[in-house]
Amino acid sequence: MSFNWEQKRVLVTGGTSFIGSHLVEALIARGALVRVVDDLSSGITENLLPHLKSESLEVISADLREPGICRNAMRDIELVFHLAADHGGRGYVEKCQAGPASNLFLDGIVFWEAAKAKVDKVVFASSGCVYPNYIQADIAKEMYLTEEQVGPPYDADNMYGWAKLMAELTLQSYYREFGMKAASCRYFTVYGPRAKEDHAIIAMIARAFIHQDPFEVWGNGEQIRNWTYVQDIVEGTILAAEYIDDGTAVNLGTTERIRVIDAVNMVVEMFDYKPKINKRLDMPTGPMNRVADNSRAKELMGWKPKYTLREGLSETVKWYRANRTTEQVIEILKKGGLLKRKVEGTPVCSKSQNSA
Repeated sequence: MSFNWEQKRVLVTGGTSFIGSHLVEALIARGALVRVVDDLSSGITENLLPHLKSESLEVISADLREPGICRNAMRDIELVFHLAADHGGRGYVEKCQAGPASNLFLDGIVFWEAAKAKVDKVVFASSGCVYPNYIQADIAKEMYLTEEQVGPPYDADNMYGWAKLMAELTLQSYYREFGMKAASCRYFTVYGPRAKEDHAIIAMIARAFIHQDPFEVWGNGEQIRNWTYVQDIVEGTILAAEYIDDGTAVNLGTTERIRVIDAVNMVVEMFDYKPKINKRLDMPTGPMNRVADNSRAKELMGWKPKYTLREGLSETVKWYRANRTTEQVIEILKKGGLLKRKVEGTPVCSKSQNSA
């Protein structure tokens, strides 16, 4: 299939964020003209520093939920990558529902204005959180989540997962009834350079960077996950834009089945120390058994991940060492409450809450 990105007018919402900035770079490299709209709640313009003076990039600092912003953002746009969302780590997803609930409004206005502007296609950053919780409880099962398992009875992962699910269903309806092309990419635990310390792998790396001892792990460490390197996610997202039109959702994740405790051991090994492990059984853990089946992505668009966790970790650790100092990391972890327990009582809905 031939797809020409040269001079294609593209909108990336949340484009200064961790994943968004990598996506913007890849699109510019393909010749696209990219407009970024971001409220900078989790991203920073420095993530796009090499391109800020480029004629191929326009950056607008604004909240798409505010009146008129989204409509103006869609002006002359051919294709939308919608990554903007209220999100955070596991602690945020489980403790805080109002913030992620705002994604229902955010996604709705983006899709509505895209349809009104006659945008050709919307590619949506969905999540493994759309999968039913009740099928992810048994770590004894060698299970891989297939896309068709998302269906009645729906049982998404907290309000964050419900909002992602509703967005997927909305895009499918828009394709059927309005003819607006769409695709949804279900991201499975993305990590890599520029990620913030409010997500698991970077939280692990940050703790290992300062040689935290004892090293805190939320839960018993037996939770099974598959972590996906950001470059694989970007490649899959662009392929979805090129190959999928009808709102079909595809998993973007590796099929590696890795326990949280094994990922921790891999990280601390890269920092050459052996801390005592402190298992926090009182903290949120999420589903116990979440691993993607990626055969649909391979079949529809020829995508498969290129990075194993060890390979991706090596690249991420290299970036982290080059871009952080001990003092910076200590301050980041203190601010996120990751170096001391939070005061008992009503949880503060900070996006820096996360498990390792």
